[in-house]
Amino acid sequence: MSQQVPSASDISGSAFTVVVVAARFNPQFVEALLSQVLEHLRGAGVRERRIVVARVPGSHELPIAVQLLCRRHRPDVCVALGVVVRGETRHYELVAETVCQGLTQVALAARIPVINGVIVAENGRQAAARCGGPIRKGVEFAQAALEMAALRRKYSR
Repeated sequence: MSQQVPSASDISGSAFTVVVVAARFNPQFVEALLSQVLEHLRGAGVRERRIVVARVPGSHELPIAVQLLCRRHRPDVCVALGVVVRGETRHYELVAETVCQGLTQVALAARIPVINGVIVAENGRQAAARCGGPIRKGVEFAQAALEMAALRRKYSR
């Protein structure tokens, strides 16, 4: 995973509505991501009443939930959070690929940016490092969400 993170921009989120959909599978990792995302969004000025958080069983359910919430709330941006860890079979690869494709399809169809915040890790150690350790992917996902919400506002009029 690349360590060359784009520099953060100073974007006020006070006018944005943000939908965050988080999987309940691998809760110790997803909760860390969710906490980072929410903290960063609030720190950027996104109002509490304009943050919609929904939970789904696992990462595989993220695309349909994002689609439903995009239709309902018409947010400026959505963030989908999940963690898929390699098991004894290739199932994790199938989940990761279909979730990525599904989130992309939803974003393009809805014309609403969807940040793919699904961590795919070889093991729990890698997942822990990216979710609650030194690699704070939740902050990166929130920053990307702010930038894409601003871009959408600028060019969707």
